[in-house]
Amino acid sequence: MRIDPHVHCRDGRERHKETIEHVLRLCDEQGVARVFDMPNTDPPVLTASDAEQRLLLVPPGARGRYGLYMGVTADEAQIEAAARLVRDEPAIVGLKLYAGRSVGALAVAAGEDQRRVYRTLAGAGYSGVLAVHCEKESCFRACGAAGPAGHGRARPAAAEIESVRDQVAFAAEAGFAGVLHICHVSTAGALDLVRQARGRLRITCGATPHHLLWDEKRMRRPDGAIYKVNPPLRTGADVLALRAALVEGGIDWIETDHAPHALVDKLAPPYSSGFPSLMLYRELVEKRLPEWGVSEERIHGLTSLNIMRAFTERKAT
Repeated sequence: MRIDPHVHCRDGRERHKETIEHVLRLCDEQGVARVFDMPNTDPPVLTASDAEQRLLLVPPGARGRYGLYMGVTADEAQIEAAARLVRDEPAIVGLKLYAGRSVGALAVAAGEDQRRVYRTLAGAGYSGVLAVHCEKESCFRACGAAGPAGHGRARPAAAEIESVRDQVAFAAEAGFAGVLHICHVSTAGALDLVRQARGRLRITCGATPHHLLWDEKRMRRPDGAIYKVNPPLRTGADVLALRAALVEGGIDWIETDHAPHALVDKLAPPYSSGFPSLMLYRELVEKRLPEWGVSEERIHGLTSLNIMRAFTERKAT
């Protein structure tokens, strides 16, 4: 059973961009059995009521195919309540922390607030998955942030690397017992930090089709705004490092970060970040991975087994 554990189904006030129902139809085309949906929706998924309303949007015959993350804030009561939902509600699969602003209003950018998240979860005995969008805002630069060509300079590799370094340190410091998942790794430096943390923490990382297939040169094309994503497309050397990690086992799973926008939002200010990468899934898994030397056993892990293992032990003790 192939799982895509990172999609943005939109709905709510952004259903013109994507819907749960359409994502599940696309899954049928791409050979994906189940998806886990991110909470930076409009409105975001932060409370039990938010989650209940979200789950009502899932077609009745497809409820076993859909999982939902709860967003976390810097508020301890909200964090604890979200953690209880992961424990008690089968459809709630994990928690999501935005350690830097991406798309939507959901972010916990200050380091001390991030520490509070880990301390609170450790105190609550949370043992599930905490998926983290790692981009450190103090590393962002002002150059070309609004347009596609300068996006990689505005959100440099250091922003991801230093944020991963922070999350590893905060998790270790707090005695966090859950799975720290580093979403959409895009740099060799972040991969190195994940490797170093294995054995000390329960840590995983995922890679997207767009970060594996394309490098930053896509952003320089006339249609470069189409390829604007967070974190940005990186250097050719980073892409090769990601592919090598697939072969060697340094990446735990494929996650598409499927994030559609209306073309008017992509091709004109604010040049929204996101790509509908679920459409690339079958090509990546069935063609590219074998071409790159990824074994059938590793492909099974990247698309199914490793994901199921990480999310199985998601109930608080």
